Amino acid sequence: MNPAVNQRKGPASSRFQTQVGPGGGYPCTVRTGGLGWHCLLALLWLLAAAATSGRAEPGSDPVEEAVAALAPYAPAGPVSGTIRLWGHGSPKHDFMGRLMDGWIAGFSRYQPGVKFVNHMYGTASAIGALYTGAGDIAILGEEISPAAATAFEREKHYAPTGIQIATGSLDVNFFDYAHMIFVRKDNPIKGLALTQLDAIFGAEHRRGPRNLRTWRDVGLTGEWANRRIQPYGWQVDVDFALFFQEAVMENSHRWNTDLKEYVHVQRPDGTQYDHGQQILDALARDPAGIALSNVRYANPQVRALPLARDDAGPYYEPTKANLIAQTYPLVRIIPAYIDVPPNGRAEPAVREFIRYILSREGQQAIVSDSDYLPLGAGAIRRQLEKLP
Repeated sequence: MNPAVNQRKGPASSRFQTQVGPGGGYPCTVRTGGLGWHCLLALLWLLAAAATSGRAEPGSDPVEEAVAALAPYAPAGPVSGTIRLWGHGSPKHDFMGRLMDGWIAGFSRYQPGVKFVNHMYGTASAIGALYTGAGDIAILGEEISPAAATAFEREKHYAPTGIQIATGSLDVNFFDYAHMIFVRKDNPIKGLALTQLDAIFGAEHRRGPRNLRTWRDVGLTGEWANRRIQPYGWQVDVDFALFFQEAVMENSHRWNTDLKEYVHVQRPDGTQYDHGQQILDALARDPAGIALSNVRYANPQVRALPLARDDAGPYYEPTKANLIAQTYPLVRIIPAYIDVPPNGRAEPAVREFIRYILSREGQQAIVSDSDYLPLGAGAIRRQLEKLP
């Protein structure tokens, strides 16, 4: 830990007093002409502490801490062959290109016998390539769509094996930023659970006994009690809303009819007015509102709420640490999918490449070569269990 240093200038001379050491435990009086022995000891302690001050303290950087906790890649043995990659990216927006290059280069140092063919032309093409046999690994830019999952099962008569490979960002556009729930800054609500969000934004209340339509329904009193909740959110047929439907509304397609929906629009000067920005700008003008958006679009009049999976809590703020730990309920996850028949095994080269991605080196590449966040150690363990 860095030493506590408090300085107070003395009266009208070159004299000052410095408290150095844990808790300021070494009183050191420095005068022109020399140092006392206790001063020398204190300064030596300070220099030793300064030499280690560059080390990250526990919890000081959740991203670095998460990566450091992971095991390095240890090859199970030499493998060879060709891996055909399909998924997130396009000639115009190569979202995962630099990351993929980093993964391939790092893996090749351990497994030079494996070659790669890159067909990262878009998430929509990935699962189809997998079940038709054109690809070996499908890397998506978002959670698998129900239509893609159904198509795979219709063709193969079993589900694809999904492996989490990265965590979505906190607030970076195009890198699956987390969904957040906002209210006006003057709204006294402390936090909400998924049961309440389902009953506010949806119409079927699949998680609870009834819909919630006033602020009294979620526990507010006084002047707030009779205010009707006004929800704001994405247009309900875009991918952002589909994620919310699955994560919160238990795949219900029936939204609250009061929902005000937003899509990207072009301003007169040709710039884009993002849907998330429009949502929070509207919320800033509406004391009774509640909004689904992201902190990248926040303004001083709104605040993000802590969320809980269960009514009893615990509640979690949308922070990088809570996204990596997957304790925040609306975290986004980047998956890869492979074709493993029931009681079958993944192809050796495919298995080793995914093991590399889930290693310390592979997750460090996520930090160095993309704006995604790494996975936490618990999630890594669960993914490795899926690789027979």
